[in-house]
Amino acid sequence: MMSEREIRRMTIGDYLFRRLAEAGINNLFGVPGDYNLELLQQLEDGGTIKWVGTCGELTASYAADGYARLNGMGALLVTNAVGAMSAINGVAGCYAEHVPVVCICGSVPLRSIDRGLGMHHTMADGTWDRFLGAFAQVTAAQARLTPRNAVLEIDRLILTAWREKLPVYMEVPSDIAYLDIEVPTEPLALEQPSSDPERLASCIAAVARQLSDATSPAILVDLDADRFGVAAQVMELAVKMQLPVAVSSTAKAVIDETFPYYFGVYNGKASAQHTLDAIETSDCLLCIGYRPIEVTTGDFTASLPADTIHLRGHSVDVGNDNYQAVTLAEVLRGVIDAVPHVTDRATSRPRHAAPRVHTDGSANLTQAVYWQAIQDYIRPGDVLLVDNGTSYALFGLQFPPDCTFVGSVNWGSIGYSVAALLGTLTAAPERRHLLFVGDGSFQQTAQELSTILRYDHKPVIFLINNGGYTIERGYLGKTESYNDIATWAYADLPKVLRPDTTARSFTAGTPAELHNALSAPNDTLIFVESIMDPLDSLAPVTSSSNRGADLDYGPRGPQHHEGAQLRPV
Repeated sequence: MMSEREIRRMTIGDYLFRRLAEAGINNLFGVPGDYNLELLQQLEDGGTIKWVGTCGELTASYAADGYARLNGMGALLVTNAVGAMSAINGVAGCYAEHVPVVCICGSVPLRSIDRGLGMHHTMADGTWDRFLGAFAQVTAAQARLTPRNAVLEIDRLILTAWREKLPVYMEVPSDIAYLDIEVPTEPLALEQPSSDPERLASCIAAVARQLSDATSPAILVDLDADRFGVAAQVMELAVKMQLPVAVSSTAKAVIDETFPYYFGVYNGKASAQHTLDAIETSDCLLCIGYRPIEVTTGDFTASLPADTIHLRGHSVDVGNDNYQAVTLAEVLRGVIDAVPHVTDRATSRPRHAAPRVHTDGSANLTQAVYWQAIQDYIRPGDVLLVDNGTSYALFGLQFPPDCTFVGSVNWGSIGYSVAALLGTLTAAPERRHLLFVGDGSFQQTAQELSTILRYDHKPVIFLINNGGYTIERGYLGKTESYNDIATWAYADLPKVLRPDTTARSFTAGTPAELHNALSAPNDTLIFVESIMDPLDSLAPVTSSSNRGADLDYGPRGPQHHEGAQLRPV
């Protein structure tokens, strides 16, 4: 039997992996490098966390992001400088999208730092903190571990990521991972700090009073309702008070879209009229984590009531009063308990089915026919990933219950979805995963299809082959070569990347060919390449691009030249 002293001593590397596992992280994404190999060996020897090797550090960061969205937290492992800087774009995306990810960087030995020894993967100028400084711009906390601070910093960083729903950055010098340190025996407690009792009670009373006195209250939800796990409470409040609930596009599917009080996506003047009315004429609008940008406000046409109540993860604004030291879940729980049960409020939204597009099975496939078929294909419980581009048409579809939407709407890094798919598949392999991506975005990170095949995952990948960046053609360069890309045989890629694959590939140029692909059994990976005209785009997507060009380039910009933009038909 081990003594108490032995139980309370572990190597730094083993303690790190123990804490990650206690945080629910069972998979680690990344790329090996000489500064992190000792950690990787400890990972292999320990067997608690499974390594998922990716084709690059950028895609590892995307995969960790996708994993965290379904799992609650994620992590990646890179090597000093070259690996870390490759991953920083994806880590910054985690910050923009409020995704808790731990970026672990195997770094130069402490011996070299102490003695000022020049090392590779550095600037060769004797500086050691550049990358801590770089990551300070895109993470909630950063640290370089030493034997003296390892316990405190490992716990601090993991708890910060979990509490703030933001990424953190940790450097582990390559010569300390095998050193023994004293560690606490109790498991890591993932808990939000408790609210200040008086502030919490005052905040609940203020919010409940305004909701109770209002005649047309409503709720607007952003992605933090998902990140902080309060979507069920939002719906409970809506049921108790018969409140309409709308979502920002960043929170697509956070609220069950078949929920009786769900009023759709609010996007300023681009919203459906019933959604616009419910939000903008409310005399008590309750916003959950709302962060407006042009993409989520109909290009700044959103008009929220002046006295909107703003609930965030750890603070609340009610009129001129700001409440600190309160948590979102505790505030909502208290408000639900405090408000009256309402039974006579007239809250109903129009239930119009989208008009069906006439389909000629032998005609060329169009965006309108394509997305109508996708609407029919989606089923309850699906995980749906979308990349920037014409696939944003997915926002216009109605999802069945229990679906999860994954996209990089705020950050907007193209290619995100392909590697994020690896992460969501790793986190929830029992669910059906659907990827919607254009050819331009796919070419950014196509190599991770090989990793998805390597691990025998079975997603359905829908790729639109329309010869380039169609969404950009709506901004500028309708027929310019800079919006063109190389032509790939996309449907052949599964076989190229894994010759023994059982994946089913389809190329659809007509509605009939698409229907045939959608009829295939999903007992293996399905890859559907749909060929469409480069100038075919749904009107809402093209109109958004046109407005975006006006915001980006101003009244004298080149978008005003004749034929410079793809226009809605």
